[in-house]
Amino acid sequence: MPLRSGGQFRKRWRYVGFYGPEVMLCAARAQVGPLGQCFWALWDRDADRSYANTRLRPGSTEVRMEGSTVEIEARDVRARLSLGESAPVEAICPSGSGWGWTRKRAGIPIGATIETPRRRWQVDGHGVDDESAGHHQRETSWRWSAGVGTANYGRSVAWNLVEGINDPPANSERAIWIDGEPLEPAPVSFRGLEAVEFPGGAQLGFTPGSERARKDNFLLFRSSYRHLFGDFRGSLDGIELAEGFGVMEQHDAVW
Repeated sequence: MPLRSGGQFRKRWRYVGFYGPEVMLCAARAQVGPLGQCFWALWDRDADRSYANTRLRPGSTEVRMEGSTVEIEARDVRARLSLGESAPVEAICPSGSGWGWTRKRAGIPIGATIETPRRRWQVDGHGVDDESAGHHQRETSWRWSAGVGTANYGRSVAWNLVEGINDPPANSERAIWIDGEPLEPAPVSFRGLEAVEFPGGAQLGFTPGSERARKDNFLLFRSSYRHLFGDFRGSLDGIELAEGFGVMEQHDAVW
């Protein structure tokens, strides 16, 4: 994709999240036009302690992403994630006069080694890999949820649900994975960052545990962002959860 098309700068990012009962971690690299950043966040659930950092310096190697390997090298946190395979969903959707592309994988197996000044984890679990790019409209606002869990009847589930970006009635990025196979639900509605509602009345509820929030104003580009780790309950479009772990996000951008 060219840096600029139809009057809009190219936006691109990759986000990887590891969600579990002991620890939750995310890492990302993002670029809007010529400006780039990387960030990470970690929630030690047992100690209820959070760590996070954002680097705006171009070329920062605090977060490194190479194929199936993600590494964080920071003052307070060192981590290495090894991503396995899972079936992706991919969508190309209009965005004003532009368009956006995304490929999502949820429920991917992840092996993680994570260290903080207080604790070290070596755990296997599941998470999400989000790769996106496009020439999105100048003002874009969305709500997003992704997570992993287990249904009441024992099958593994994962999800990627969104409102406001890549969300046409069909061929969207919305997906629910059941034992690794993705299905597209109908459009959903977010009730703030407290729940996701499905057209049939099912509701996926959320209890937050740790939040990363940031506001940036670079004159040409502005962003207001909230990212919450937590637990999910209720129903995934009629699939009752026994347990669920993941993220709720709100992002309002002028880019």
